[in-house]
Amino acid sequence: MQRKTQNILLGALIFVSYLAHAPAQTDSATAKVQSAAELRDGQHDFDFEMGTWKIHLKKLLHPLTGSKTWAEFDGDTVTRKVWDGRAWLEQFETNGPTGRVEGMTLRLYNPQTHQWSLYWANGKDGILGQPMIGEFKNGRGEFYDQEPSGPDGKAIIVRYIWSNTTSDSPHFEQSFSDDGGRTWEANWITDQTRVKDESGSPKEGDPEAAKKRDGQHDFDFEFGSWKAHLRRLLHPMTGSNQWVELDGTSVVRKIWGGRANLGEFEVDSGATHIEGLSLRLYNPQTQQWSIYWSNSKDGGLGTPMVGQFKNGRGEFYDQELFNGAAIYVRFIFSDITQTSFRLEQAFSADGGKTWEPNWVVAFTRQKAANVTARSEDSSAGETQ
Repeated sequence: MQRKTQNILLGALIFVSYLAHAPAQTDSATAKVQSAAELRDGQHDFDFEMGTWKIHLKKLLHPLTGSKTWAEFDGDTVTRKVWDGRAWLEQFETNGPTGRVEGMTLRLYNPQTHQWSLYWANGKDGILGQPMIGEFKNGRGEFYDQEPSGPDGKAIIVRYIWSNTTSDSPHFEQSFSDDGGRTWEANWITDQTRVKDESGSPKEGDPEAAKKRDGQHDFDFEFGSWKAHLRRLLHPMTGSNQWVELDGTSVVRKIWGGRANLGEFEVDSGATHIEGLSLRLYNPQTQQWSIYWSNSKDGGLGTPMVGQFKNGRGEFYDQELFNGAAIYVRFIFSDITQTSFRLEQAFSADGGKTWEPNWVVAFTRQKAANVTARSEDSSAGETQ
């Protein structure tokens, strides 16, 4: 009996000892997995896309209907880097039997999740769709979202695949799935061939449409390089009057002949650094602009500000959550000359009756001698 009791106690001690050490071993294994994940920095995954390309596109005309009718297009695409490759802008243009396709893609990298968000816009409506989100592994990129793109507007899963990315002929494929990802039907296939002379760019759109006065050139005044002086309210909507001042630069490039544009904005003070981009898209149906902002810290794209210019003054609005409460946000572009302009952001917590400015930027055009390579005209796009 004594020996049996000793064996039970010994077994209990071994079990307790195991329990004491098991968490440490598990934590160690988890730490190794997390450490390996942290080493995988994908911020240069799209470097292969930089430059000018000829493209051949095959498009399935009636996806998820059993149809096998394809249309083929030929065109051009130009891709240029933003934020030193942590974002990319591509302009896409083809012509084929079903007409002209003109689009763009903004690709944003999130350094926290190590994933990319791919936003597509079509030149016909200037609307930015919800992002495809994913990453690259072993040279292959996979990106997914869920959209109401099936027959009769049914929700489906959409997948992008980038492959053959280490060559001068990368391959892109879009597929739909209406059964939760069990099966996939390819409907958009693009093969690219690099153009050795990268001085070219896609055509700047329909010249006849450009002649019409419909607001699509409202932001032409901003193309080029600027010095920026920012005054920023540190604690908006609190009654605080504590401001900080920052200085930096802004570079704005046109897309689609001016019907869209991309601005890179970078300012800092001794303790604060802000690096962001602003994508503006014109909707020819509503004759309004949508302004999207992204900060390089998270690579996300916020809710667009929507509005238009009247008599040389641009006003843009949206509704957002601030400290858990819904407020209105307003942008105003004013005092526009050839060499300067002013941008003000303000918040309203009372439905627009009163506004509190919290971000005031004075822009002064840089002289041509100071313009860097960043001020080159840029373009953008992704298949959709």
